[in-house]
Amino acid sequence: MKLPGQKTKIVATLGPASANERTLAAMARAGLSVVRLNMSHGSLESHAQNIRLVRRVAERLKKPLSILMDLPGPKIRLGKLAQEPISLKRGEEIVFTTRSREAGQGVIPVDFKRLPQSVKPGGLIYLNDGFIQLKVLSVRGPQVRCRVLVGGQTRSRKGMNLPGSKVLAGAVTKRDLEFVDFGLKHGVVIFGVSFVEDAEDIRRLKSHCRRSGKTVYAVAKIERPEAVANLGGILKEADAVMVARGDLGVEIPIHRVPVVQKEIVRQANVAGRPVITATQMLLSMVDSIRPTRAEAADVANAIMDGTDAVMLSEETAVGRYPVRAVAMMAAIARDAEGHREQGLSAGEVETALREAAGHDGISIEDAVSLAAVEMQKSLDIGCILAPTRTGSTPRRISRLKPKAWVLGLSASPEIREFMQLSYGVHPVRFQTRKTGGVSEMANDAVRLGAVRKGRRVLLAEGSAGGTTDILRVIAP
Repeated sequence: MKLPGQKTKIVATLGPASANERTLAAMARAGLSVVRLNMSHGSLESHAQNIRLVRRVAERLKKPLSILMDLPGPKIRLGKLAQEPISLKRGEEIVFTTRSREAGQGVIPVDFKRLPQSVKPGGLIYLNDGFIQLKVLSVRGPQVRCRVLVGGQTRSRKGMNLPGSKVLAGAVTKRDLEFVDFGLKHGVVIFGVSFVEDAEDIRRLKSHCRRSGKTVYAVAKIERPEAVANLGGILKEADAVMVARGDLGVEIPIHRVPVVQKEIVRQANVAGRPVITATQMLLSMVDSIRPTRAEAADVANAIMDGTDAVMLSEETAVGRYPVRAVAMMAAIARDAEGHREQGLSAGEVETALREAAGHDGISIEDAVSLAAVEMQKSLDIGCILAPTRTGSTPRRISRLKPKAWVLGLSASPEIREFMQLSYGVHPVRFQTRKTGGVSEMANDAVRLGAVRKGRRVLLAEGSAGGTTDILRVIAP
């Protein structure tokens, strides 16, 4: 299998429109890197079938396809409505209740038991990503009485947001941990953590997995104002972050989302954490064969800002054109990458790292990764080889968005799985300590199309496991 045409990774959500071998294989050939399983929907059996489907397609195509299991978290949703859909009209009063048996005319059940404790009179409640807005009038027992400010139609299981309120629920729920155990049983190692507030939410997930003797990779979804404020601490604990613009655009004023998105991407790049930009990137392709101009520009600008991956949700889960959506995203990525010199400059990253390190100075590994990208530019390096036992070296190099491909060579399937989220990093199965390793690595680069035969290759490796302290130029 040759390398994809774009270095930006494409994450796509599996759903009724794409959960079959023919469609998923076509998406993979079009440029798909990571398959997202949305655990808010579907049964465990259907998710188990989809995991097997992804592994089967990856094996058949001889192409790496990683799985991101997206946990629901404490997402507040409407319960089962008495009739579908219901129309909420401006000025009318309705009641939300935490007791499903009370559902009926003017009474809407909610699946969040602590709703009455999380709101107060005068506060706002949003439904349908903020398109329906209500004002809290009173709270009594399990009931919250509201007046509709902006009306519209809604259905069962639609999301609810409480902007400006303190939601009394941790990011990692008991149900999430059950999903994690299910995922680990089926070989999944990358988990999206919804509604993260601070680093402790990530630590709780990892602590649970350590008790099971498992190492996992946590993707912190930044969708609350608390997470934006605590981003520095979250980046130290999380393995990657996602700019989850859906709920983020409801929890903070929507006009702030573009600026906040850019800052999240910048900080993630400096920290060496892969970052996914998500939500409504090509939304019109749910029903249309091509995106709007604004959507195309949105994807391109996210890539130019330094995102590692871009994500499709409804477009591939329930849309009419899942393969076209992936192909379009790949085409936009190729053009955007071709018009960007590099990502962050080595100087900008070095300055940020020195400020964080203080008198200790930056680490040898960081210094080597910065030097690798500078050498790649000045020596016209065709490909960077990065044998790794932890995945750290490829990620450190990737944050600078080099023009050359980075081959992350590892014996660990878990590390190879996670490297799929890093821009321009292609995971390759490789035993890092065997005879003839350098020539075999160079041959892998040629075989994959990462470099033409006869061009220079740069090797970034360590003199001991867990370190990166050697750069070698392999001449043709």
